[in-house]
This record gives sequence, C-alpha cells and structure tokens, in this order.
Amino acid sequence: MTDEATRFRLDIAYQGTDFNGWGRQPALRTVQGELEAALATIFRRAGEPPQLTVAGRTDAGVHARGQVAHVDLSAEQTAVLRKPHGKRPPLEPQDALARRLNGVLGPVSDVVVLRAGAAPTGFDARFSAVWRRYEYRVADRASLRDPLQRHRTAWVSADLDAHAMDVGAHGLLGLHDFASYCKAREGATTIRTLLDFTWRRDDDGVLIGEVVADAFCHSMVRALVGACVEVGEGSLTPGDLVELRDARERTSAFKVMPARGLTLMEVGYPGDAELALRAEQTRGLRTL
Repeated sequence: MTDEATRFRLDIAYQGTDFNGWGRQPALRTVQGELEAALATIFRRAGEPPQLTVAGRTDAGVHARGQVAHVDLSAEQTAVLRKPHGKRPPLEPQDALARRLNGVLGPVSDVVVLRAGAAPTGFDARFSAVWRRYEYRVADRASLRDPLQRHRTAWVSADLDAHAMDVGAHGLLGLHDFASYCKAREGATTIRTLLDFTWRRDDDGVLIGEVVADAFCHSMVRALVGACVEVGEGSLTPGDLVELRDARERTSAFKVMPARGLTLMEVGYPGDAELALRAEQTRGLRTL
C-alpha cells in the first residue's frame, strides 16, 4: 500500500450456489470478479481498477455470512467517494463505498457488502486473521428436510449419531498436519491448528457442525465433515479419525462432502496494535 492509498475493510455475505468460488477466473462468474467489476464501475474515471485481498478463498458453491476482504484506494479514488452521489448528501468514504458497491451489484444480488470501514494500521484481511469459523449443515433421516434450505444443506439417507460425531470431532483438535484431510497443493503446507470442532442438532433436527481453525487448507472442512458423517453412520469410530489424520495421506475411508452445506460464518482478528505482527507471523512457514 502506497503512502497515498487508504485501506478499507469490507465485510461480505454471499450465496455461493451460482458462483465458481471466490477467486477471479476468466469467463467464469466468481465473487471476486463480481465485486471487482463493481469497483471498476465506481472508479472508471479514477485510475487503475482496485483489486481485493480476501481472508479466505472459498470453493465453488460455498456460502459466506462473514467473509472479509480489503481494498486499497488511491487518493483520487477516495475523493470520488467524498463527492455527492445523485441528490443524496455526501457520506463518509467507507459508507459511500458500501452503498455504491451494493447499488452496482443490484437490489437482489447474491453477494452483498454488509459494511465497509477504514482499516486500522497494519490490517491485512488475509494475513492478520487469527481464526476462521465455518458452519456445515447436514440433514439426515431424523431431520426436517426444508426445501427452502436445500442450497445450504447436505442431505444424507442415514440416521446419524450426533454424539459420536461430536466425540470424533473433539479428538482432532490441536496443532497437527492435516494432509489426510486436505487436497494437496504444490508448495502449500497442510499444518493447521484446529481450535474447535463440535456437532449439535438445531430445532429442526438438522446437524450443525461448527469448525474453527487458524486457517484451513483446500477442502479441509468438507473432508473433516465427511469423516464425521462416517462416524455418525457407524462406518468409522472416533478413534479412526485420529489414526487417519496421523497417517498424513489421502484416504478413501470417507467422502468429501458437497460444497452447498458449507458457510463461512466469521473471521477473527487480534487487537489493532497486534495486526501487523500477526500478518508478519502468518507469512512465515508453518511447522510442527
């Protein structure tokens, strides 16, 4: 970020059903692509189109209620936000940014900017984050299968033991190499700290898995959920999940669950004074 640029934090929600994931891709509709196209429209006469940095890239079909990104705007672009828009009085730049983005995206868009704010010094949406919290919804035979929730719930034709799934999930907590639960990417580490992992039923009997970690590798949450579903069905024991993890290799003992059941709920950050240090630490290579 240059001395003249101002960094803004964006809190974003989206339904991932019709998106090919977060990251921009040529000729494919993505969340980042839609938002950056809206930014390009707003600042079409004010320099290079801004680009977003996100807390965590979500896969195709994954939803978000608490995604976080940042964007650096030049002095010229920030000045655009200070100008009156239509007949409305001028707003603070962060308020104008959120309103104008949502205006370009449209009134019934499947991606919404919930709020925008001036980012504190040292803030980096990706590297300053200390944890991410996801929720996964599974409807089994004991659950109410609500068709209005079909785009955000995975349905399985089995009776799942929620208590056994919760026991299995708890046994995976801690700092470990989760290679068995990650899709390999060249040069990427699979070492993560799983901070919390629980299962419960909601009022409709739908199983809710809540997973919190410092970060997640590719397809990790959906693989963890798939392993727990096998425990719920009785095909695996809670102890098997630990053995599979410690083997550190991909396995056919469980299936990776579909994306539609997964929602990024929240991203956590340290206090303002610790943001820059956290970003520096996160950029380092993880080890056990």
